[in-house]
Amino acid sequence: MQVTRTPEGTVPRYFVRDDAGNSVEPIHDFLRYLDARGSSPNTIRSYAYDLRRVWEFFEARGLEWQGFNISNAVDLIAYLHDRIDMRPGRGATSAGPDRLSPATVNRALAAMSSFCDWAIIAGTLTPPNPMRVSKSINKPAVTDRHRPFFEGISRRSASVRVIRVRSVHRLPRPLSDDQIERLLAELTNLRDRALVLLMLHGGLRPGEALSLHLEDIAYGRRRVTVRCRADHPKGARGKSRVERVVDLHDGQALDTISAYVMRDRPRETETPFIFLVGGNGTRRSEPLSYAALAKAFARAAERAGVKSPGVTPHAMRHTHATRMWEAGMRELTLQRRLGHASPESTRIYTRVSDATVLAEYSRAMGLKP
Repeated sequence: MQVTRTPEGTVPRYFVRDDAGNSVEPIHDFLRYLDARGSSPNTIRSYAYDLRRVWEFFEARGLEWQGFNISNAVDLIAYLHDRIDMRPGRGATSAGPDRLSPATVNRALAAMSSFCDWAIIAGTLTPPNPMRVSKSINKPAVTDRHRPFFEGISRRSASVRVIRVRSVHRLPRPLSDDQIERLLAELTNLRDRALVLLMLHGGLRPGEALSLHLEDIAYGRRRVTVRCRADHPKGARGKSRVERVVDLHDGQALDTISAYVMRDRPRETETPFIFLVGGNGTRRSEPLSYAALAKAFARAAERAGVKSPGVTPHAMRHTHATRMWEAGMRELTLQRRLGHASPESTRIYTRVSDATVLAEYSRAMGLKP
């Protein structure tokens, strides 16, 4: 069982193939559905790899996917838990096998749940979804002799939970001021420096920054409009489906972008994208891909001596959000600035540095705030 993709230079499309090289049609149809819905290439890629693991489970147990049920779902958890992570740099080591993390297991379970939802809609699987457990929240937790007075009037539906394993809720990893200074000192390329400053001071996701058009920058008003687009030829795009305006009054980001556009950005192209491949190679003037951004960022981080698993382009967004929260920005305002659909996504930054917790701790210890 393997995952293949279309050649470079186009928006990648992924296929799961069996050992004979034949496409696994149910997964192929599901991935086409995701593509038609407008899911990002990264999401489709993740589903492809996750469902490959699930289909390996079916082959190992001699199961047909249409017969998948709740007891198989429990067995799937045990199967995934015992799998060895075969990604580069992982696998069997002197310390023992490096198994799939709980987060990876949960991602595969969520992928299977979404696949089952699609199969039910497509009429190829009989409901209910075997990956979801339904629990009534209206059932009284008392004896028959003591019924609640308002029993039965609630209109709330049953609570539905996706089968998953317990995992660690990790905190975002913002960079310190010293790490930021050392990283920026190594970014001598105007394009790369502009990208990093845009994510650091505006909180943009890497895909949002790479998807920006020239018309999205309002230099006079010092703001950037983050629009919902899916036209990047390398598949870079934002995660949110809500457009927003991000003000930039830091005095660095927009000035650096302006300098890049006026001096280093290829002039012979008609593409509207801001950040392009430079140099004199065959890919000159093509929109910059996320892989190229990640590679340039990793090289700069290594030169600066700050390279670690958590130091990625997305860490600039974490750093911005943490700084804004520590400076007193309200949770709702921060949610709107970051473009989070749910306040729960924004709330993780309150666990990084909560001024109320610090103030109460200082008072309890008899320390001055």
